[in-house]
Amino acid sequence: MKNNYLLALLSAFLLWVAWPPIPYTSPILLIAFVPLLMAVEQTMRGSYSRKGRKIFWLSFLTGFVWNTASIYWVYNAMNAFLPPHVSLLISLIPFALAPFLMATAFRLYYQLRKRYSIATSFLGLVSFWVAYEYLHQSWDLAFPWMTLGNGFANFHQLIQWYSVTGVYGGTVWIWLTNIFLFLLIWQKRQDIQAINPKRLMIGTVVAIVLPIGVSLIQYMRFEEHTNPSEVVVVQPNIDPYGKFGYITPEEQLYILIDLSRTVGKSNTEFFIWPETAISASNRINEDEFRAYPAYENVLSFLDGYKNGNVLSGIESYKIYNVQRTHTARAFGNNMFVDSFNAAVLIDDSSKLQFYHKSKLVPGAEQLPFGEALAFMKPLFAHFGGTTGGYGSQEEPSVLYSASGIGAAPVICYESIWGNYVAEYVRKGAQFIAIVTNDGWWGNTSGKDQHLLYAKLRAIENRRWIARSANTGISGFINQRGDIVQRTKWWEPTAISQEINLNEDLTFYTRFGDLFTYLFLLTGVYTVFLLVKPKKKVFVDKKK
Repeated sequence: MKNNYLLALLSAFLLWVAWPPIPYTSPILLIAFVPLLMAVEQTMRGSYSRKGRKIFWLSFLTGFVWNTASIYWVYNAMNAFLPPHVSLLISLIPFALAPFLMATAFRLYYQLRKRYSIATSFLGLVSFWVAYEYLHQSWDLAFPWMTLGNGFANFHQLIQWYSVTGVYGGTVWIWLTNIFLFLLIWQKRQDIQAINPKRLMIGTVVAIVLPIGVSLIQYMRFEEHTNPSEVVVVQPNIDPYGKFGYITPEEQLYILIDLSRTVGKSNTEFFIWPETAISASNRINEDEFRAYPAYENVLSFLDGYKNGNVLSGIESYKIYNVQRTHTARAFGNNMFVDSFNAAVLIDDSSKLQFYHKSKLVPGAEQLPFGEALAFMKPLFAHFGGTTGGYGSQEEPSVLYSASGIGAAPVICYESIWGNYVAEYVRKGAQFIAIVTNDGWWGNTSGKDQHLLYAKLRAIENRRWIARSANTGISGFINQRGDIVQRTKWWEPTAISQEINLNEDLTFYTRFGDLFTYLFLLTGVYTVFLLVKPKKKVFVDKKK
């Protein structure tokens, strides 16, 4: 088994090397699982006891090392406040949860191999893996950061067809090439021809070359429709850990306005400010926002811009006379209050538009699974925001300027969800404004990964991205996924860009994760096969 564990570690190393933000290494993902598949196959055919358990731990080892190496910044964020040993202990939760689900997929694959053909078993493996990734973006502990298809974010020229399949198309592609290559190598090593070698070779070449070729053609031929709009993104560089200790909300607002003026033009239509950019000592009452000095200061700033709008993150709340939501808390006199991590659009009219962040960070903005997981609060509190229950809205909404331009106000963590961002676009968003605060993670790869993942949303929907990050990295991404401008980390600045608005809908925008649902249905079918009595392909008396 020692050699098998070394193979599992080799897969983990290849996956890490291929993962963003390391540049130009993404194609390694197409071969990264081959060593693990070799280890699993050798375990199946070896004279071992408890093979299913061994396969589980082999795949868990790969996932654990890969995840830990790629999202180590989770520990970095907590270590600023907690003792090192406590930070390490709590970090094991996100480092190990996804690997546990990955290992479960391999364990089910082994059960299929005992009963059915290798083709059926591999179909089951891919379906189980897609099901794990879909679960990990849907349940209360959602953290789809390590979805396989995200791995090509640093080499977007190769995955322009995400405009049809979304990131799950990348997941399936990675698995398809790895399976083909594994079969080629295994048959060569064992000197067998269960599958015609020539056909297998042709299938392998087609699986690798065809998607890349199609994507490169799409990338080179893609042209944006000219529909210009002048946009500014601001990066104020307010330290999130000392925000309320050394700077007042009023001072923060002045910084935002001054930076905006340095690059604003007479025809600027949108000024994008980062997450929680507008605040007050006790948050801002949305129903009374017009009475706040911050609102008047923003209006005064917009006097110099005929068609100007400010789209900004805001810390807000609403008061109800009945408990309208499960997150509303009683605060006396039979009144209830809901706090929001929100976005607001301000223009020179009396109209105000708010959006309440829907994809809340587990623990930091919502407590997953209620009090049963209260012990996880210290972990999630350092992903950003304040530990506790935030209010939200059920679905995204578009913020419209007075001239009719629709902007998608995507707040921080929400930008990881492809189908959710596509819903903004289905509702009329002509460009995507990401407002975030990546300073919680420090100068780690977390901020770089978050920026690069935004490229995937640009490709899926063929929309420009205007990204305002409090401490960096801010920038603009065009409809092909190219980063046209980007700021430096930890630098107060503002940049402007003429972007092209788009109203056309891609296949992915129209139908979302349709491609994924097909594999989920396949996964249901393979589970049915597992419980259905059937003669075994090979007998394994030692489980």
